[in-house]
Amino acid sequence: MKARMTATLPKPRRFSVSRRALPYVLSLPALLVCIGILVPFVTAAYYSLQRFRMSQPWNRGMNWGENYLNFMSDPDFWQTLKVSLSYAFLTVGIELLLGLGIALLLQKRTRLNNFISVMLLMPLMCAPALAALMWKLMTNPNFGILSYLVESIGFTDFRWGSSPSTALFTVVLVDVWVYTPFIMILLLAGLRSLPTQPFEAADLDGVPRLQQFWRITLPMLTPYILTASLFRLLDSIQQFDIIYAMTQGGPGDTLMVFQVEAYLNFFQSTNVGRSAALMMILWAITFFLSNIFIKNWLRLRERARGEA
Repeated sequence: MKARMTATLPKPRRFSVSRRALPYVLSLPALLVCIGILVPFVTAAYYSLQRFRMSQPWNRGMNWGENYLNFMSDPDFWQTLKVSLSYAFLTVGIELLLGLGIALLLQKRTRLNNFISVMLLMPLMCAPALAALMWKLMTNPNFGILSYLVESIGFTDFRWGSSPSTALFTVVLVDVWVYTPFIMILLLAGLRSLPTQPFEAADLDGVPRLQQFWRITLPMLTPYILTASLFRLLDSIQQFDIIYAMTQGGPGDTLMVFQVEAYLNFFQSTNVGRSAALMMILWAITFFLSNIFIKNWLRLRERARGEA
């Protein structure tokens, strides 16, 4: 009797999507993410064309680009542009050199190298703001351990982030400590994926290791270098947490990068229009730089295909 009742029960319906609708269903998450990006972007572009202060809501209106025109004669804006680009290129350049050097040292697959590469990722696991606060304590002129070590080798009264002459060095040092492992792990993956045949042929021909690096390793590793540099450059030029946690853009305007300047304009000066205009200029700079890197990456890939 039970077997007969089981046989007569209707089978549960399965959720199915037609083949015609399947591409639209699969692209729905990407569409939602795109909407989530475009809505704030369009809102910021709209506010950047307005004369809008939250402290003066009655004086709100369109100024049709006056915020952008004011930047041309504003020395604070040019200082912000200079500091942002200097910070970005300094951090990326130093991290690229250190990351490449460490990756070359750890290129050989051994248990010790694998363990060291994992341990070197620890700074990357730390939140940048937390790392900045930790370094702020270590560089405190009164009780910081790094201040004590610097004084022990002869540098007395080294002010770190509290002096305009050393503030940029201090935040670059923190950024290098946090993000060098990111570039290292990308380049290490690239080095370990390179084909071995060119290097074996070079060893048979007696080519020195230095020439192998310049003639074989570096050209083959260039796409990985461009990828790592692009990711870090786009992140560095939008840096906020390390600089704000260390010095809040100071002393003075020594470290007043785009993100910190926009933040202070919005939350302290309540100047929404100027803050949004700064963010739109930052977006234009990142768009321009990313296009340069992507075009070079595509050119290298086409050249590699042609040579293959």
